[in-house]
Amino acid sequence: MIPRPQRLPTRDTVCGFSVLRRFLYRSSGSASRVIPVPEFDILDNPIWAALTTDHQALASSHGRARRYSAEVSPFVALETPTAAAFADLSALVAREETVGMCTADPIEVPSGWQLLRTRPLEQMICPTLKTSVFSSPLELGAADLPAMLVLTAATQPGPFHPATIQTGRYFGIRADDGRLVAMAGERLKAHPFTEISAVCTDPDFRGRGYAKSLVEFLINLIFSEGRTPFLHVKAENQAVSLYQRLGFHIRRTMHLTLIARR
Repeated sequence: MIPRPQRLPTRDTVCGFSVLRRFLYRSSGSASRVIPVPEFDILDNPIWAALTTDHQALASSHGRARRYSAEVSPFVALETPTAAAFADLSALVAREETVGMCTADPIEVPSGWQLLRTRPLEQMICPTLKTSVFSSPLELGAADLPAMLVLTAATQPGPFHPATIQTGRYFGIRADDGRLVAMAGERLKAHPFTEISAVCTDPDFRGRGYAKSLVEFLINLIFSEGRTPFLHVKAENQAVSLYQRLGFHIRRTMHLTLIARR
């Protein structure tokens, strides 16, 4: 007999309802099982969480500030967005360099920094495994990097740099002529969460279900490792409905902030 999930209080909501429980039912094949589900609070500061857990080896650190190298990602993070933390960040960012932050609340940028742009992003979490995927797409590596850079430059799924593949595994689909026409992979890894990112398809090959199959594969892969998938997407992006059909729910609105050091 499967025990009843224990309900715990939470600040997080999914579709207007409290969803944090110590245990949630997740489907595994035709059966259901109870798997521990972590609290979601660390995703309020996901870049910081990644750079202080799974991606510590990719982090440059100074006091209360962390960042990826520019070749990996433009993302930086502060433990808390105080003037002292921004001063620590100044030691990691070159003058006039543009970097990005993803936070639960809007950030007030202190003197010494220029606010370039802000925009909301929907943070989505997939708490339940809905489908089982049996086919495996092509795993991409260093030899595929030129094609990955061409595809992401053409489709603009978000920042993708020459060393971004160090953040996780990437998978793709090639056309009969060998062209890489679709890809998706892992970006932030904040234990025990894994972000799905760089989901993109060549415009000439859209409508064939490539993005859906790649995301389904990654969802299954992440769940198989006892982790929870999440992602960030623009609210106006038509992919929101696709992600919802695959089991994702909007957790909260996040804020992407681009700044430059003066």
